[in-house]
Amino acid sequence: MFTGIIHELGSVTAWEAGVDAARITVRAPLAAADAAHGDSISVSGVCLTVVDQGPDWFTADVMAETIAMSTLGGVAVGDAVNLELAAMVGDRLGGHIVQGHIDGTATVLAIDDGSAWRVVRFSLSPDVASLVARKGSIAVDGVSLTVSAVGDDWFEVSLIPETLSATTLGARVVGDRVNIETDILARHVERMLAVSAIPTTDRSSL
Repeated sequence: MFTGIIHELGSVTAWEAGVDAARITVRAPLAAADAAHGDSISVSGVCLTVVDQGPDWFTADVMAETIAMSTLGGVAVGDAVNLELAAMVGDRLGGHIVQGHIDGTATVLAIDDGSAWRVVRFSLSPDVASLVARKGSIAVDGVSLTVSAVGDDWFEVSLIPETLSATTLGARVVGDRVNIETDILARHVERMLAVSAIPTTDRSSL
């Protein structure tokens, strides 16, 4: 589990594609120094497991489902990625509960720069639109953010200078794709409402 507070900007040093999976290596001095074999690291919002590491790098396997659902399949050597180590019991929850299980991707639709912030509008697919609410939480490329506005097929977030400089979001331009993960609480509420609407006699197949 993560909180959406980015610890470090890493750099992709290798992407080895296989038949139905891939292996990614990331230069990450802070994360690698504090991680061990089998630990979870969020890479731009995607929970990956450390399978090998050195003093300033780690390697993780990326399954076909993850490649299909996320932006990782399009990374290239030299690309920056947001990194967060899994939360420890007793840590401050500075962001919100993030699993690293993304819902899919969104596209940057518009960017509006203010005097000390940036408003970014992203596309919103119909299958997750009901899970995104104004003033609710959402993770974009692993970054915990608050939804500042939402429409039927878009949502907006407001980024402060710290977020722009400490994460990859500061370099995003219109047309870029990002990974998104909706609030786990919204997911469970939607599921409970859906199940409760089904007659008890028809729930055996769920």
